[in-house]
Amino acid sequence: MCFIVVLKGWVMSEIEAHLKKFQKELSTGTVSLALMAVLAKAGEPMYGYLIAKELERVGEGVLSGKQSALYPVLRNLEAAGLLESHVEPSVAGPPRRYYRINENGRDALRQWVAAWRATRNSVDSVLEGMIE
Repeated sequence: MCFIVVLKGWVMSEIEAHLKKFQKELSTGTVSLALMAVLAKAGEPMYGYLIAKELERVGEGVLSGKQSALYPVLRNLEAAGLLESHVEPSVAGPPRRYYRINENGRDALRQWVAAWRATRNSVDSVLEGMIE
């Protein structure tokens, strides 16, 4: 039996609805890690649009989404003392806020990467041998 779910004018199957929910939950838990990694690799401050483009490029689109969704995460990471930011005027538009990872952020990132890898390895072990 297949149920049809109507969501904001879209019609999708129950399975598609569950997949979308799963992807959203998974993304919520990994965006901070990915943002921090992008900033750590950059070596120089980056503004939101550049961070979003880099996430799209290196994440093969998996972590792409609305650029505006990144800003609350960036602000939360800064409020937690893991990032620093400054504003610079822009020649072609409004001023831009540039973010960079600080030492506290690098320490946290090392711990997050270890936790991510342990979780990934555990889940991969459970999934091993599944039919694709």
